[in-house]
Amino acid sequence: MPSIFTKIVNGELPAYKVAETDKFLAFLDVRPNAKGHTLCIPKEEVNKLFDLDEETYMELMAFSRKVAKGLEKAVSCKRIGMAVVGLEVPHVHVHLIPLNSMGDMNFANSVSLTEDELRQIADDIKANI
Repeated sequence: MPSIFTKIVNGELPAYKVAETDKFLAFLDVRPNAKGHTLCIPKEEVNKLFDLDEETYMELMAFSRKVAKGLEKAVSCKRIGMAVVGLEVPHVHVHLIPLNSMGDMNFANSVSLTEDELRQIADDIKANI
């Protein structure tokens, strides 16, 4: 069964996309730890980060870096944190989280944003990549 992220890649589910290449996609997390929380994924469904071939792994990190730089310009924060946990969805994903405190990395916390706020954040990030 395809993961929820594969369904986003295939256009079966909506997402607030911020960047896309032929191999990777970045979109806003719908249960964000902080405003601007973004997920970067390979379009190919692979369950575990270290199961990616080395080339794809390195390309994912480069893609994530580019998105993080745009995110940092678009959202006021002290820095962008990065996490790869991989337990929530069986599809490799890199969390990019705007940080103002250590608590912003706590996945038990989330912020609520309206559709308009999500759309605006996505547009702001896109404009800065």
